[in-house]
Amino acid sequence: MAAPPGPGLVHVEPKQRLTAPPSSASTAATLVLIGLAAASVWAFIDLRINVATFVDGVHNAVAFAARVFPLDFPSFGEILLLCGQTLAIVVLATLLSTCLSVPLAVLAAGNTTPGDTSRLGSRAVIVIARAVPDLVLAIVFVRIFGIGALTGVLAMGLHSIGMIGKMYADAIEQIDNAAATALKAAGASRLQQIAGGVLPPVLPAFVAVGLHRLDINLRVTVVLGFVGVQGIGFAIAESLKVLDYQRGIALAVVVLGLCIVVELISGAIRTALLGRSSGPRGGITGAITGAAGALGRRAGLGARDAERSDEHLGVDPDLTRDPRLRSAAALADGRVGPPWDGARIGGACYALVTAAVVLASFSGAGISVTEAFGSLPRVFDSVGLFLPPETGGLFGELLVQLLITIKIALAATLIGVVLSLPIGALAARNVAPSPAVANTFRLVILIIRGIPELILAIIFVVITGLGEVAGAVALGIGGVGLLGKLVADSLEEIDPGPERALAATGAGRGQVLFAATLPAGMKALVAHVLYLLDTNIRAATLLGIVGAGGIGFYLLNASRVLEFGVVTTIILMVFATVMLFELLAIWLRSRF
Repeated sequence: MAAPPGPGLVHVEPKQRLTAPPSSASTAATLVLIGLAAASVWAFIDLRINVATFVDGVHNAVAFAARVFPLDFPSFGEILLLCGQTLAIVVLATLLSTCLSVPLAVLAAGNTTPGDTSRLGSRAVIVIARAVPDLVLAIVFVRIFGIGALTGVLAMGLHSIGMIGKMYADAIEQIDNAAATALKAAGASRLQQIAGGVLPPVLPAFVAVGLHRLDINLRVTVVLGFVGVQGIGFAIAESLKVLDYQRGIALAVVVLGLCIVVELISGAIRTALLGRSSGPRGGITGAITGAAGALGRRAGLGARDAERSDEHLGVDPDLTRDPRLRSAAALADGRVGPPWDGARIGGACYALVTAAVVLASFSGAGISVTEAFGSLPRVFDSVGLFLPPETGGLFGELLVQLLITIKIALAATLIGVVLSLPIGALAARNVAPSPAVANTFRLVILIIRGIPELILAIIFVVITGLGEVAGAVALGIGGVGLLGKLVADSLEEIDPGPERALAATGAGRGQVLFAATLPAGMKALVAHVLYLLDTNIRAATLLGIVGAGGIGFYLLNASRVLEFGVVTTIILMVFATVMLFELLAIWLRSRF
């Protein structure tokens, strides 16, 4: 026990620590992030990305513009045919990935999986699907099924499981399990619990994720066109092979318009399905959690008690008008389903339109089921061509090119972050000085999202010449479309309380941004940057097919000269690299 202070002395209590000291894990994660940032700066400098490079390429840009303009658009009928075929392939690929992702997500989610083995196995399948680039899958499927739409459907569909399956599993884990528990207590089987208590509250988010993947797959078709997937991407590839830039860039402009139209339509549908939350938990997460929680609490209530329960529990009356929520009360009252009101009729119309689009896609893609099954006997012969892995005496060169690919991804991530933070912040409604400014920068992000990175790479290859500079700059600018949107959404979804409190003290807009807004969204921003890096690792491989540097150039050449053993070696090298960064990103996210 400490001795009391002597006469004339004042006893001072030791300072109390208001926050817990950082753990060793968080410190290690911070050091790793600093290391990644330093590596990105090193890659940017080592690739010699500077203003002088673009100044030297001005005359190339002028010469390229002279060869491009005037644009040579095909006939309107041909444009409709190409767009229809492309959309059909994209719709079928997204449908395939969605159908396969739902059972995988149920097995991968902690609250619906039958056991740890099923969960880990499903998560492993999802990670592997995300780690294998769709271009690699397309090269394999072209060998099995030949040039056509089926190759694109399978390549994009299987690769998309990596994203859709993960987001579906995360959505399932975030719901309130009260509804499923109530059904279990009533004697429902596991399948009935999932169908009645799990899938209804997450269905809007499932549809929204599927629509978001549809947008991504539409841009991916441009890349896959270079390896034989039919549609507008194949037409662009054929034009560029004969250096017909007028037709190739004209078709790229068509892709841009198509991407913007699809993005606007899918965005409107996502907004209609998910609505807008006024609280801090906006967006998909807020919609899922709010709807699921209300559904679970109401699962055991009768219709007569529902209204009083809503007021007592603080449930938004508008939320309880959702037919999915009323269905739980209907079951408790002995009814088999919600009434056929306007909302349910609208949902039925959505389902009918979706079914019509899917049927039209089967027709528009021109996929023959008979030919597909007829190609199955070639699977084993084709797979045998890829085994065993071979190096072709190029292993050292392949390692160098893999390092260049990583450097391109790191430099592109740095460029994307530097550009996306101000653009994304000005696109956020709670940061922009006016709604007009926010809408303007939202439009800028939308336009950039609509331009496939491959087209940007082609343009920068012409300006800066063949090499990794073109790939890094193309990916960096293209990353604004992804990261800028994520930054804007994250800043809009933070709790507005600290911002208002700081503004009430007289703080300026900049002070509020740096003292309240950015700190509140920092964890989400770190996760988004890691996601961009993960995406750029795969995309950097793809851009090599148009001379933008890296190992992708060797991958495409090996497939063209039928050196499939070398293709396998490159695939394994890319897979190991992507998996390494994937595991690193998972570890970092768990520490933050």
